[in-house]
Amino acid sequence: MTDQADPGSRSEPTAHRLTTRETAERLGVKPETVYAYVSRGQLSSNRAPGGRGSTFDAAEVEALARRTGRREPTPPAGDLAFRTGITLIESDRYYFRGVDATELARRHTYEEVAEWLWTGELRTGMRFAAPAEALAAARRTVGALPAHCGSTDRLRVAVVAAAAADPLRFDLSREAVLGGARSLIPTLVAALPMVGGAPAASSGTLVPKDADGGIAEAGLARQLWPKLTARPADEASLDVLDTALGLLIDHDLAASTLAARVAASARAHPYAVVSAGLGVLEGPLHGAASGLAHRMLAEALERGGAAPVVADHLRTGRRVPGLGHRLYTGEDPRATTLFALLAKVPRAAPALAAARDVVTTTTRHAPLHANVDLALAVLSASSGMAPEAGETVFAISRTAGWIAHALEEYGERPLRMRPTGQYNGPRPPQPLPVTMGALLQ
Repeated sequence: MTDQADPGSRSEPTAHRLTTRETAERLGVKPETVYAYVSRGQLSSNRAPGGRGSTFDAAEVEALARRTGRREPTPPAGDLAFRTGITLIESDRYYFRGVDATELARRHTYEEVAEWLWTGELRTGMRFAAPAEALAAARRTVGALPAHCGSTDRLRVAVVAAAAADPLRFDLSREAVLGGARSLIPTLVAALPMVGGAPAASSGTLVPKDADGGIAEAGLARQLWPKLTARPADEASLDVLDTALGLLIDHDLAASTLAARVAASARAHPYAVVSAGLGVLEGPLHGAASGLAHRMLAEALERGGAAPVVADHLRTGRRVPGLGHRLYTGEDPRATTLFALLAKVPRAAPALAAARDVVTTTTRHAPLHANVDLALAVLSASSGMAPEAGETVFAISRTAGWIAHALEEYGERPLRMRPTGQYNGPRPPQPLPVTMGALLQ
């Protein structure tokens, strides 16, 4: 089935375009100079909807900025800020290339949202495939790891193995990077072991979500499900997982994304960019946060309520996991979307009630709201998944975002992110250190 827009709804997303003011700011010129570029044939323009003003293709503007050597405006002192056309977060909402991200993830598959992020085109029915050689290398490498290794360990070595199997990995052209991304993501999923002898994922044709957001046939979410739990997948739970993958693709310059952009700025190949992101993602304050929320929910369910669990966290000076986000004053819109879908999954009801109990109990002491980690914890705790399942979902999903930022960064001046250290060590000249051997003589 195809996803049909309701009559009178917004048109399908189009490629990102800039206003005259935005174009002038990017080029570091006055608006009059922008129109001079148009008259000289250096830029093309279209009339804005309604006939007021003009719009300009963002990629064409970027190309002109590089040709003319225009520099980006200097960011405020103490900030690391640079232009990106991928994600905007404002007013407790977030957008992928100007389109509401929660709507995209709710109405389209993960693969379609990834394509929108990469290309600015919504390609319904998009399918990713793992190449045989890369998949075989990744599975062999993952299979050689100790049994106690976590999924993030497996994903890291799978990326390295896939890179080694790709002799064209150093080709940073746009098409080569996109081709590698479309094969790397399913390779990562397929390289993970099944949980508890679960049956192999369906190999049916991937089709877009239907008008209600349900997944009709096999997609990446269906392939990932048996790598997270031995329980059979139902369509409502698969819808939650696929939507979570779409929601988590990008979130502006999170720590792992910044690391990925630094790697891309040094012209590291896309596999190395993903490795850089995975290295940061494993921290407890980033991708691993959902595991802490999972354990908290499991304890709340075991103890019959959230109050004693929250009290233990507060008594020991620990923050309550799954609550609060520095970019949102209210509830994380990703959590809101997932909670609404989880409410349709009967077996998720106890964990969802526990999550709401955690929020209600905590807000008596601090004005904190649920974030996406708490929603992921409800999914994992109610589906028989391990605590680290949310981290796995996060890592697989965010791989597409890191690739999107790499594509953007490859078009910028290389090595532009080179901060200067503020040295606070001993002032030179200092005497040459005395070796330990000399002290013992």
